[in-house]
Amino acid sequence: MSAPPAPGYRSAWTVWAVGLSVYVLAVFHRSSLGVAGLVATERFGISAAQLATFTMLQLLVYAGMQIPVGLLVDRFGSRSVMLAGLAFMTAGQAAFAFASSYPVALVARAFVGMGDAMTFICVLRLVSTWFPVRRIPFVTQVTGTLGQLGAVAAAVPMTWALSTLGWTTSYLTAAGIGVVLAVLLVVVLHDAPDGRHLRGAPLSLGAVRESLTASWQQPGTRLGFWMHFSTQFSATTMTLLWGFPFFVRGEGLSAGAAGLLLTLMVVVMMVSGPALGWLVGAHPWHRSTVVLAIVAAIVTAWTVVLAWPGPAPYAVLVVLVLVAGVGGPASVIGFDVGRTSNPSHRLASATGIINQGGFYASLFMVVVIGLVLDWRTPGASTSYTPEAFRWAMATQYPLWALGLVQIYRYRVRTRARLLADQLG
Repeated sequence: MSAPPAPGYRSAWTVWAVGLSVYVLAVFHRSSLGVAGLVATERFGISAAQLATFTMLQLLVYAGMQIPVGLLVDRFGSRSVMLAGLAFMTAGQAAFAFASSYPVALVARAFVGMGDAMTFICVLRLVSTWFPVRRIPFVTQVTGTLGQLGAVAAAVPMTWALSTLGWTTSYLTAAGIGVVLAVLLVVVLHDAPDGRHLRGAPLSLGAVRESLTASWQQPGTRLGFWMHFSTQFSATTMTLLWGFPFFVRGEGLSAGAAGLLLTLMVVVMMVSGPALGWLVGAHPWHRSTVVLAIVAAIVTAWTVVLAWPGPAPYAVLVVLVLVAGVGGPASVIGFDVGRTSNPSHRLASATGIINQGGFYASLFMVVVIGLVLDWRTPGASTSYTPEAFRWAMATQYPLWALGLVQIYRYRVRTRARLLADQLG
């Protein structure tokens, strides 16, 4: 059981608050380029395609780091790995502040992505270690929800800073926050109620292979992976790159109306997370049913928008944003399935496997949507048409179909395993 002793229970929230602060900063760093796109094209003299490479590189690094980070957390504990992540993010943002060439900027963003990848898994491990079992689903969802405050901070304050303080000062100030949080982490954060550090077995090649194999062989790990895969990519693809162009070029909205929709999506992510956390905590046997229903709702909303003759009414687009936004926190349900399907010493590595799903799907969609837009747009023009966007956004359907089949397949196996364990 992961419940801490009663006298130290209050300190669980203190430890969680420090870990959450690091995660909020990671989301801020991840999103900070979103409002600096035009400035970046001028500073580095790059095209729109090269600008999109920043996003693709960030997703690729983040997804690729998940399994190594999970193994490192199981071996060295959340405290050490999160401190290393802060160091990577701080160094990357500082280098980005002074970068004057595109290659240097790419390397800097890669370091930011590496540090970003070393935060969320650490916080989830802290939640599982410090909180009673009945509270873990709720606190996990609240963690993912409040992490979106980093995206909000990257929107308004960072926009003001870039226009007022300039590029170097803005990004250097953002990097400095990491130094402050590193000091706070060292002073406050413990891996467990009864110890500052938790250490697992040495990471030999054989031990790594055994841990990953055992985690992947658990049907619950695969179910969590496909839950994360199916629910997250639509909202992530929209918020990171293609949502604004789709609403403006594909649906004929003004920039202000498109920005409002994307802001509403972030708000929905924050509001729906705690509600989903309570729901799956109260009804853990029906977690996959909740995810299947949410994915079906997302598919339905997109189908209505794409099938609408001409631009869809604004109210219909609002519904799309509301439904797709729920997919973000719904992906976190996959972590809870992984938690209940794996022993504590493999929890972080299983979480790393699951966390790859949505980000690989998002990376795939970012690339495919761009390719289809270029294919369906006459000549070398970047004035993408509504028809081109319909073709491009329709490429989401194969991923949903694959995800739904796999969720149903592995939920049957997971339930059978749980029943066998209870009877055996």
